[in-house]
Amino acid sequence: MDDVDIATSAASSNPAQGLGAVRALRVLADRLEDVQVRNARSQGWSWQAIADVLHISRQAVHQKHSRD
Repeated sequence: MDDVDIATSAASSNPAQGLGAVRALRVLADRLEDVQVRNARSQGWSWQAIADVLHISRQAVHQKHSRD
């Protein structure tokens, strides 16, 4: 699903299309988070600093990304 399809599907009154767009956006958001957490860590950011920006606990961000 490309960006135009996601935007169109997100605005659709068809629940299957709308929910498909939600799924696609979640996948994209997870990928972006992975990239930016790796970026922050490579620049010396602490797990706490990353967690503060994401508004989650340090433990949650560490658990999710420490294997990266």
